[in-house]
Amino acid sequence: MFELSQLRCFVAAAEELHFGRAAQRLNMTQSPLSRQIQLLERILGVMLLERTSRQVSLTPAGQVFLIEARRIVRLAESASLSARRVAQGDAGKVAIGFTAVSGYGLVPHIVANARASLPNIDLDLHEMVSGDQVDALLTGLIDIGFVRPPVDRHEFDTLCVLREPLVVALPPGDPRQSRPTFELADFDNEPLIMYARQGAGYFHDMLVRLFDDAGVSPLHVQHVTQIHSMLGLVHAGLAAALVPQSASGLHLMDVQFRALRTDPENPVELHMAWRRDNANPALEPMRQLCAQTAGA
Repeated sequence: MFELSQLRCFVAAAEELHFGRAAQRLNMTQSPLSRQIQLLERILGVMLLERTSRQVSLTPAGQVFLIEARRIVRLAESASLSARRVAQGDAGKVAIGFTAVSGYGLVPHIVANARASLPNIDLDLHEMVSGDQVDALLTGLIDIGFVRPPVDRHEFDTLCVLREPLVVALPPGDPRQSRPTFELADFDNEPLIMYARQGAGYFHDMLVRLFDDAGVSPLHVQHVTQIHSMLGLVHAGLAAALVPQSASGLHLMDVQFRALRTDPENPVELHMAWRRDNANPALEPMRQLCAQTAGA
C-alpha cells in the first residue's frame, strides 16, 4: 500500500509540473521526491507522470489519480488539524475560490475581516472561473467558492451573497460621457464589446436575454471572456461595454462608468457554495464570516 508521503510528493509534482519546484515546495531535495513518486508508480503498476528532459506532464492515469490523491491528502491534513484544534482552539486553514470580479470588492473585505475576527484561520485564495471552482469544490481543492449561478450540484449548499446592477463602461472621449444614465435601447445597432459564450457564459446569456427582451440588437465588435480584458479594450477606444458595477473598482484611467436601467434592476448575482459533507472544522466560522461580510 502506498504511503501518505508518496501522495504528497505526487500531488506537488502534478500541480507544479516541475520536480525542482515541487521539491522546494515540500522542503526537500529533488532526488528523494523523484524516488517517492517512482515507488508510488511501482505500487500502483501505472505511470503517473511523463518525464522528458524538457517537461513533466500527467498521463491519463495520473490525471484521474490526482483527483483522489488530493482528496486523501486533504483529509489527512484535516484530521491532523482537527486534533490540534482541540488543544489550541479555533484554528486551521480554509481555501477560497473566487471569480476575478469578486476579487475587486467582496474578497478583499472578507480577507480584512478574517484577519481581524479569525486570526488563527489561514486563507488560501484561488482565482478561478466558476466552472473550475465547481470542480475544485468536488475534489476538495477549495472549501468555499464564490461562483455565478446556477450551481446544480446536490453535494453543495449555496447562498446568494451579492446582487448588483450592470453599468456602462465608456471609452475615453466618448461623446455619451455627458449622459448620467443609459437604457438598453441606447445600444441598438451600436458597437459593443460582448462576452464570449465559451468562458463567459453567465454574462453572455444574461445580456442576450436582456437585449432580446428589450428588442435590441447591438453590433458586437469583439467577444472576450474576462472583464478586465473587456475594460482594457474599452480603454483602447474600441467600443463601450456592459460590466458589473463592482468592476468599476478597477479605476482604469479615462474609462467612465454610467448607470444602466435594466429589469431586473440588479441582474448580476454571486453565490457562495460549499460541500455539504466538508469535514473542515474551520469552514463554518469562515462561512458565517463571509455571509456577514456580504450582508447576506
